[in-house]
Amino acid sequence: MDVLKDFVVCVEGWFDGERHHPRATTVVVRDGVIDGISDGERCNDFALQGLPVMRGGFLMPGLVDAHVHLFLDGAPTDGPTRSAHLKKSLAELTEAARQSARQSLACGVTLVRDAGDRHGINNRVRGEAKRARNLARVRSGGLGVKRPKRYGAFMAQDVEDNEAIRNSVAKLAADNDEIKLILTGIIDFDAGAVTDEPQFDLDSAKLVVDTAKAHGRNTFVHCSGEKGLSIAARVGVGSIEHGFFMNRETLAVMRDNQVAWTPTFCPVHFQWAKPEAVGWSDNTIGNLRRILDRHAESLRLADEMGVTLLMGTDAGSMGVEHGYAMFEEIDRYLEAGLSLEKTLKAATSTARRHFGLKHATLTRGVPFEAVLLDDSPFESTAALHHPRMVWRMEGSQ
Repeated sequence: MDVLKDFVVCVEGWFDGERHHPRATTVVVRDGVIDGISDGERCNDFALQGLPVMRGGFLMPGLVDAHVHLFLDGAPTDGPTRSAHLKKSLAELTEAARQSARQSLACGVTLVRDAGDRHGINNRVRGEAKRARNLARVRSGGLGVKRPKRYGAFMAQDVEDNEAIRNSVAKLAADNDEIKLILTGIIDFDAGAVTDEPQFDLDSAKLVVDTAKAHGRNTFVHCSGEKGLSIAARVGVGSIEHGFFMNRETLAVMRDNQVAWTPTFCPVHFQWAKPEAVGWSDNTIGNLRRILDRHAESLRLADEMGVTLLMGTDAGSMGVEHGYAMFEEIDRYLEAGLSLEKTLKAATSTARRHFGLKHATLTRGVPFEAVLLDDSPFESTAALHHPRMVWRMEGSQ
């Protein structure tokens, strides 16, 4: 990652976060802020003025992974190793989270939203990332809320009744950027469905959302299955995470209530592509493929209906490596039929806008948070895999 604050970048094409510009362009950066963007290759002119110059094939905003778990390591795929990781000391898990943030940044992911851990490591690394420029910036969900004896103990605390919801959400809002709600359990892949009931009914889920809003916080919700998705959409959560078994009716409510969706294909796709890692039967492998196909159809429909789409990988899940998984998630969006322009928008500017950040696109006057590539991803998406240079802005703007 570069630490220069005054320099010029000349590229053959660029993506501003919303639109592809397939033409030679010169970008001038002064004191870490974009001072000018002009057509044509003018690096030699600025070199004569004494400014350092950099050349590349393509420039784009830093990627945003809207759903990760920094303290988890996605690389190990065997059960014993993954279980042993969870038993490591707090210091070891914190260092694992730092490594996740470093690896993300090296892959061109300049901002991540951590979707919860019971240790508060995400909040700690968020603070460190404000000062350490070798870490991706962190938006933290801190610790979420769930029902007792239900799924989510590694990332949420229990709330048994309405009073506990009010008290817990108010306390969490002081430290968390957003409030995470564990609305449903996980998918039963053998059955090919979500088989348990939602953890929160309509009224209690609305109480979480309303309490969070009263304390200035948006909500994001772990949710799959039609019953849970219907509740999440109707109470107007900020975003639905995962969202498997989506349907048109729920998507319409999401659009109307401005609920975003982070589909997270990666964990399920890994288990379909590498079933031997879990020991799935042929029947379960078939279920996984059907779930993925329906998910792709729902993503395509969501795009057509105007639902806000975020890109998140669930990095830290089995086989889902921090940073690298973004390239795989991008492939899933493209396979579903979205254009690369729309896909990269979901992976850059849309997330920044959803998070309420000041600067969503590369334009004059904004801090320079960008990735320089050797070639255009509009020629080959493999160009994304090996960034030549990555810049991230300071602080947490």
